[in-house]
Amino acid sequence: MKIVCGENQPLRWDSDPKDKELTSSPSTATRPRTFMAVLVVLGLTHLLNDLIQSLIPAVYPIIKDAYALDFVQIGMITFTFQIAGSLLQPVVGLVTDRRPMPYSTIIGMGFTLVGLASLGFASSYGFILLSVALIGIGSAIFHPEATRMARHASGGRQGLAQGLFQVGGQAGGALGPLLAAFIIVPHGQTSLAWFTLAALLAMVLMLWTAGQHGIIRKHIAALKTALAGGVANSRLHSRTTVLIGLAVLTVLMFSKVAYTESFRSFYTFYLIERFGVSIPVSQVMLFVFLLAQAVGVLIGGIAGDRIGRYRIIWISVLGPLPLTLLLPYADFFWTGVLTVAISLIIASAFASILIYAIELVPERVGLIGGLFYGLNFGLAGIAAAILGGLADSIGIENVYQLCAFLPLAGLLTWFLPRIEDGPVAGRLAATDAEPRKAAV
Repeated sequence: MKIVCGENQPLRWDSDPKDKELTSSPSTATRPRTFMAVLVVLGLTHLLNDLIQSLIPAVYPIIKDAYALDFVQIGMITFTFQIAGSLLQPVVGLVTDRRPMPYSTIIGMGFTLVGLASLGFASSYGFILLSVALIGIGSAIFHPEATRMARHASGGRQGLAQGLFQVGGQAGGALGPLLAAFIIVPHGQTSLAWFTLAALLAMVLMLWTAGQHGIIRKHIAALKTALAGGVANSRLHSRTTVLIGLAVLTVLMFSKVAYTESFRSFYTFYLIERFGVSIPVSQVMLFVFLLAQAVGVLIGGIAGDRIGRYRIIWISVLGPLPLTLLLPYADFFWTGVLTVAISLIIASAFASILIYAIELVPERVGLIGGLFYGLNFGLAGIAAAILGGLADSIGIENVYQLCAFLPLAGLLTWFLPRIEDGPVAGRLAATDAEPRKAAV
C-alpha cells in the first residue's frame, strides 16, 4: 500500500489486485495474531502512568489550603500539566512514525518519576508548576509509542486493543483519588514520593513490552509476505474529507474533555460546597466517577468493533445530554447515580474517536495518536483554566449548570465523514506496522 498525494490531488490509497485477498475471510496462515499479553501489559503500564497523573488533581484540596490558592491557580496547575503534555505528543508521534522507538516509553516514565518526587517535596507554587510539567512531558513521550504498539498488537481487533489500553489508563485515573483519600490526605503532600515505586514498576513492564516489538514486527512481516506483499484498501479519502473529519472529531473531543475535566478538577469542590461532605468522601465519589469511565471506555471499544465507531460516537457524545441537564438539580444520592451513568456513556467515545482519526490517515499512527492524546491533554488544560475562572466568578454550582449543555456538540457528528471501519479495515490495520513515507 502507498499513499499518493500531490498538489490539488486527493489523498488516496492505491489498490492492487492482489489486495482483494483481504476482502474475504483470511486463512489461518494469513490471519493476524492478537498479542493479548502485550495488550494486557500495555494496559498495566497505562494504569501506572495515569495513576501518577491522577494524583495531581487528587491533591488539589490539600494544596489549595496549604498554599492559599484560588480556583484560577488550581486551574493553572492543570493547564501547565496538560499543555506540557499536549505540545510534545504530536512531535513525538511524528518522529516515531519515521523511526519507531519502543524504549522511549522508559525515558518518558523517568521524567514522570522525577516530577512526582519533586511534587512531593515542592515548597512553592512555582515548584509545583515545574513538577507537574515534568509529569506531563513523561506522559507525552509514553502515549504515542504505546498507542502504536497497541494498534500493531491488536491483530485487527482495534476496538478491543484500544479498549484494553484505555481501560488501564482510566482505572489508573480512578485509583488516584482513592489513594489520595486513604494515603495522601492522612500523611500529607510528602507521601506523593511513595508512588515513585509505581513509576519504577512501570519502567520494568515497559522494558518487557519494548522487547516484544521485534517479535510483533516479524509476525507482521510474515503476514505481509503471506498476503503477497501488498496490503491496500479501496477507500478514497480526499484532503477535504480528512480535514473535515479531523475538525469534527476535535470539536467532539473538546466537548467530551471539557465536561470530564469539570469532574476531574472541580467535582470534589462541588460536592463539598453543595452537600457539605468531607474531603475523603468527595475523593471516593471522584473515584466512582473515574471507575465508571474505565468500564465505559472498555465497553465502547468492544462495541465499536461490533456496531461501528460512527454509531458509538453518536451515542457517547450526545447521549449524556438529558442526564447532564438533570445533574445540577439532583440530591446527593441521585448525584452519585447520574455521575456513574454520565461517566459510562461519555467515556465510551475516546477509543472510537481515536481509531476513526487513525483510519482517516492510517500511515501516521504515531502522529494521530500523539495529536489526539495531545488534544486530550491540551483541551483539558484549557478547559480547566476556563472553568477555574468561571468558578471564581459565578460559583462552582453555576459552572455545572453551564457544562450541562456541552454534550449538544454531539450534533456535529452528523458532519463526520462515513468511512469503512469493519473487519476488513481492522485486518488492514494489523499489517500497517512499518513507517512508510508518502509518495508525492
